[in-house]
Amino acid sequence: MSSATPTSARVRRLPVVGALRLGRPSDVWFKPALSVVAAVAPPSLLLMTLGRLDLAPYTMAGSLCALYAHNRPYAARAKVLAWVILGMLGGLAVALVSASLTRNAVVLVTVGALLAAVQKAVCDATRVGPPAHVILTFVSSAALFVPQTLGQAPGHLALAAAAGVWAWLVGMAPAPLRPHGPERRATAQALNAAAAYAETARGGEEGGAGARSAAYAAVHAAWQTLLAVRNRPSTTRRALERLVIRAEVALAAPADADPARLRSWARAVRGTGRIPRTGDPRREEDGLRREEDGLRPDGVGSRPDGAGQCRTDGGARLDDDSLRRDGDLLRERDELVGVAAERAVAPRPLRSRLGPLAPVAVRSALGCALAGYASLALGAERPYWALVTAASLYQANITLTWSRAVQRVVGNLVGVLLFAAVAPVAQLGPLALVLCILACNFGAEALIGRNYWLGSVCVTPLALLVTELPGYQPTGELVTGRVVDTLVGALVGFVAAVAVTNRRAGRRVERALITVDRAREHAARVAADPSSSPAALVAARRGLAAAVVDLRATADAAAGEWWQRALPLERVVLAEQAAHRTLAATVRRRGLPPDPGTTSTYTYTEGASP
Repeated sequence: MSSATPTSARVRRLPVVGALRLGRPSDVWFKPALSVVAAVAPPSLLLMTLGRLDLAPYTMAGSLCALYAHNRPYAARAKVLAWVILGMLGGLAVALVSASLTRNAVVLVTVGALLAAVQKAVCDATRVGPPAHVILTFVSSAALFVPQTLGQAPGHLALAAAAGVWAWLVGMAPAPLRPHGPERRATAQALNAAAAYAETARGGEEGGAGARSAAYAAVHAAWQTLLAVRNRPSTTRRALERLVIRAEVALAAPADADPARLRSWARAVRGTGRIPRTGDPRREEDGLRREEDGLRPDGVGSRPDGAGQCRTDGGARLDDDSLRRDGDLLRERDELVGVAAERAVAPRPLRSRLGPLAPVAVRSALGCALAGYASLALGAERPYWALVTAASLYQANITLTWSRAVQRVVGNLVGVLLFAAVAPVAQLGPLALVLCILACNFGAEALIGRNYWLGSVCVTPLALLVTELPGYQPTGELVTGRVVDTLVGALVGFVAAVAVTNRRAGRRVERALITVDRAREHAARVAADPSSSPAALVAARRGLAAAVVDLRATADAAAGEWWQRALPLERVVLAEQAAHRTLAATVRRRGLPPDPGTTSTYTYTEGASP
């Protein structure tokens, strides 16, 4: 079926029950949960002892920055956390100054909507998250509706900055104990994903395409983590890079992969012990000498000498296992050369990453503004709740946005019931209030990885308890206001998402297909050229891998959009298959031996997995 023939736009069914289905918790759910408690507790308890718990919302703004960058290497995390804190302070400063200059609710809602759009676009472009822009929008929007004077703003910003510095220290605290913890986790995930794909590919099970896409995405994410720090890599990081290379090998030749061994490596990497070695590093130079003595790049000796064996020009007899080990060592050496070259490449400018996000920014600004205006029209005292609800909805496409709306409404409705049960306890005294806030912080981060609605069950009472820091308020009014603003924000926000559809999504899929085709052709030319350097081949292969991952992400994002022509899904699948075969060919070209019992030339059937 030709993808060039458009079909009429159609409305897709929107999930309800599926949006509430619980998933597996994150492997590191306890890290943000413990970090936010450690970041929030000391400033809040200090203010409580000083009798100024009314200032806790400002310190909490800085403390919540501890939720970010837990998947980044510590060197990169230090920079990301610093930028998050600066971004939080910037949004808070705009909000405080605006609140000082005017009390016009319409103006304040407009400022909040524009801030939410900027925060959404920047967080998406820089891939900061989770929790991405939602925390920043909550902080700035809430501050807009707190009575303020220009003279108070510097002091409140100073409190937020001090708490932000403490949050930075909390986020960096594990570095001395596990300096390579994030890299280890990313590598383990890549190994496990490769093992899962190898099992499905060898067993002919259903879902092989999904497992393959997930494995390539995990490997790509592992490289992103390992390459996030651009200084000279340590010995540990080089060992982790070798393991990610082995995950790539398993993707290229799943029939040759040993899933049990890959999972064993993953378990060892997750711990604190030695990084498992894929080969004896002391034999690397010996392997290089053997190549110079006659071992061809495809791993086959120049003079065949018996089944399963060969003889090099140097006269050494090598069986298939020896060839495989030497080929792996040679490939690891060359891969590391390519990784070093890739590490030196500068990232794309932020401006070029912000351009495609214009529809999302417009959608956020319009939805947040309309939600706030509607809340004001209904007489709400805290329209920022509706604004933040709308801001939290916007995902990559309409279908995901709908799912988030369902999750947000269900989570908030259950959350207000939890708040009604907790409020009498929190009102026993300042210490009880602080402890309830800490418990909600922990519960939100512990549960949100299972499903957003489950985390919202704790986020809702947390937000309501924060409003009681300056003084206790009637529980009934808080519950009623939150329910109304949640429904208004979700409804108006989703309508805005439908009105501002990302009509460029289909064109981006076309461009992604062209990018994959060009990257595949380039990788094939480099692999076919016997004079290609190892660094050039690695760069071409990794560029193709990145293009394939981007194609899948772009197609997934566009698949849920409404009011557009049918997507060229057949071309997407065929492009992925062709790219995977080219990736496999580049891996073979990198020095891996052929499968036992075959020649050095690999033949791939159309549509077969590599």
